[in-house]
Amino acid sequence: MEYLRKQGDCLELINNIGKLDLVFTSPPYNMRTRIRNGKYTTREKSEHFSKKYKYFDDALSIDEYYSFHKEVLEKLLTKSKIVIYNIQIVTGSKEAWFKLIGYFHKYIKDIIIWDKGNGQPAMHNNVLNRCYELLLILEKDEKAGRVIQNSVFKRGELDDIWRIKRAKNLTDKHTAIFPIELAEKVINSFSKKGDIILDCFIGSGTTAIACIKTNRNFIGIELSSEYCKIANERIQKELSQTKLNTREAPSIPSNPKGIGYP
Repeated sequence: MEYLRKQGDCLELINNIGKLDLVFTSPPYNMRTRIRNGKYTTREKSEHFSKKYKYFDDALSIDEYYSFHKEVLEKLLTKSKIVIYNIQIVTGSKEAWFKLIGYFHKYIKDIIIWDKGNGQPAMHNNVLNRCYELLLILEKDEKAGRVIQNSVFKRGELDDIWRIKRAKNLTDKHTAIFPIELAEKVINSFSKKGDIILDCFIGSGTTAIACIKTNRNFIGIELSSEYCKIANERIQKELSQTKLNTREAPSIPSNPKGIGYP
């Protein structure tokens, strides 16, 4: 099993990556961009509910958020057979995602609804509680229809609503962790053992853990050095545990250049 973890801007690092079998990633929500008096604005950092991402701003304008993810997705679609982008439509991203879904309409083969169970209370009156997230499935083959070329499930095996409970927070430094069950289900449904999988917003390392558990190779990119540290610790622990439990465990380099190590 090969693995590579890098700290830095995914727009720069993606250019240096070779061909991929699958991208599964979940970008930041843009939670600090909000509405005041009917117009978009940036939240005050003192507001307690704006601290989901502690180590970066998470407050792009709608145009900046749209342009950033348009460029990321365009790059990923030149590198990977299939891209699965886990998104949540919140106030700070709503207009951008609706526009992005339109822009990439030819490449979006389908959308999976991740039903998380109960919604967290909305922050304002007249706003729906959000109980779900969306997994956009993109392939750049330009074939019409809903057939997902790069999938391994058979007819009738996979529904488009996945009922998986939220993951518990591992630390107060990162409170937007998706469950390993979700990552494993994506990986097992859209890749094969030995495939190379990228998570370009790897955060606390959940996708990497799922790759280790399912015998896939992985590449992780993360901007925050603090999240890199958290992910590295989780990954090293999982690799060590895997080494104890199987004779075919991946070797760990004596001086690994992992997340957080330039």
